Amino acid sequence: MAASILIVDDDPIQRRLVENMVQKCGYESIAVDSGDAAIAMLTGPDGATVDAVVLDLVMPGLDGMGVLARLREAGVDIPVIVQTAHGGIDNVVSAMRAGAQDFVVKPVGMERLQVSLRNALNTSALKGELQRIRHSREGRLTFSDIITRSEAMAQVMRTARKAAASAIPVLIEGESGVGKELFARAIHGSGERRAKPFVAVNCGAIPDNLVESILFGHEKGAFTGATERHMGKFVEASGGTLFLDEVSELPLTAQVKLLRALQEGAVEAVGGRKPVKVDVRIVSATNRKLLDRVKSGHFREDLFYRLHVLPLTVPPLRARREDIPHLLRHFLARFAAEENRTITGISGEAMAHLTQLEWPGNIRQLENAVYRAVVISDGDQLGLTDFPLVSAQSPIGTESTAEPLVVSAPLHLASPSVVSGSEIPIAPLSANGTLAVLTPSGEVRPLDELEHEIIRFAISHYRGQMSEVARRLKIGRSTLYRKLDEAAAQDATTGGIESAE
Repeated sequence: MAASILIVDDDPIQRRLVENMVQKCGYESIAVDSGDAAIAMLTGPDGATVDAVVLDLVMPGLDGMGVLARLREAGVDIPVIVQTAHGGIDNVVSAMRAGAQDFVVKPVGMERLQVSLRNALNTSALKGELQRIRHSREGRLTFSDIITRSEAMAQVMRTARKAAASAIPVLIEGESGVGKELFARAIHGSGERRAKPFVAVNCGAIPDNLVESILFGHEKGAFTGATERHMGKFVEASGGTLFLDEVSELPLTAQVKLLRALQEGAVEAVGGRKPVKVDVRIVSATNRKLLDRVKSGHFREDLFYRLHVLPLTVPPLRARREDIPHLLRHFLARFAAEENRTITGISGEAMAHLTQLEWPGNIRQLENAVYRAVVISDGDQLGLTDFPLVSAQSPIGTESTAEPLVVSAPLHLASPSVVSGSEIPIAPLSANGTLAVLTPSGEVRPLDELEHEIIRFAISHYRGQMSEVARRLKIGRSTLYRKLDEAAAQDATTGGIESAE
C-alpha cells in the first residue's frame, strides 16, 4: 500500500492537477475542497489514514492557516506542505511557524512536489522511529507506535486495546519476529499501569536451575553462589506488568510454582521463609501453539488456562504485505540517520520484489535486511542489488509447474525507476518471459488473475507512469485505477499476493 496524501484545495482544477502529480509519484491521493472537510478527515473517528497533506493557504471559510492551527490544537502530527499563489516571505514565515514542513508556490512542478513529498515522508518516518525508541526506553509505547495499515492486524489491534483497559491476563501467539513484545509493551503503555515497571523475561534463555531464582528471587546463601539477596522479577514488576516471553519453554517444575504465584498473588523466594505479596499484570508470549504443548505433555493444562484468558495471534508479515512499504520507509529513515547516510528512498523494482517475499523471519528479518542494505549501498537510493541476501529468493506466486504461455516479445523489465521514497501500486510480473495460463492442477487460470499480472508488469515496465500504462493497455485511467483497487482487494482477501519483535 502506497503512502496516502491528502490534497486540500477549493480550486477544482488545481486540486485535480496536484492529484494527478501525486499519483504519478506513486502515492495514493485523497482530495477535499475545504479546510473543514480536511479537519473532519484528519481528526474524525472515521477519517482515513493520511501520511502527508498538501494544503492550499487561501480558501473560503477555514483557510490553510486555520487548518494548521486546528491540527496543532488536536495534537495531530502529520507533515503538511502548504501551497499558494502568493509566495511572499511573510506567508512562508507564518506557515512554518504554524507547523508547516515545506512551502511551494502555485503552479507547483511535479519534480518540486515529488522532492517535497519525499522529504516530508522521510522526515515523518524518522520522527516516528525516534519517538518509538524513546517511548520504548521510557516504557510509554502505545498502539499508535505500531506501524500497520493491514486489515489482518485491525482486529488484533482492537482486541489488544480492549485488553489494555483491564488487568486481564493476555497470551500473545505468533511466529518469531512478528512483534509480540511490541504488543506487550503497547498493552502496558496504554493501560492504568503505564507509570509502573514493565519487566520482560525471556523464559527460553534461562537455565533450568536458575528459573525459580530469577522469577521468584532467592535469599543470600540459599544455594552455592548466592552471595547476595535477589528480589526476583515478580517483585521487581510489582504494580506493573510482567512479560513472560517464550513462556512455553518453562520447565515443568517452574510451571508449578508459577501457577501457585498466579493463584495466590504471592511468591516465595528460594530459601525464603514466608511468601511476599505481589501485584502484577501478566502478559505472556510464545512462538508455538501452546495448546499443542499441553497435548504433548510439555505444558501444564491448568497453567495454560491461567495464561490463555485473552489470546492474541499476531499475523506473520507475509499475511500483511501492505505493511511492508511503510516498515521499509521507517527502517530506512532510522538506519540512514544512525549511519549518517543520505539515502532518500528505495527503487520501485526493489520495493515490488521485497513486498512479494515470504519473510520467514518476519519484521526482524526485514529490519536487518534494510540495515545491511543501508551499510553496503553506494548510492543515494536503495536498489535490488543492495539486498543480495533476499533478492535471489523467488517472489510469491512466481514458481509454478503449470504449462507456460510464451509471449511473442520477451517480457524484459525496464531499468528500475525510483519512485519518490515510495512504491508502485502493486508488484510487477516476474521477468522470466512467460505468463502461466494453467494452474498446477492443469486448469485454466481465471481471467482476472491473468489481467492483474499483465497490469503489474505494465506498471513496472512503464516505471509507474499511469497515463502511459493506461494508453498502452488501451483503457482509461479511471478503469486502470478501478482494476488496481480490485487487485488490491483480492490480494487482501487472499492474504497477500499469494495468499514487529
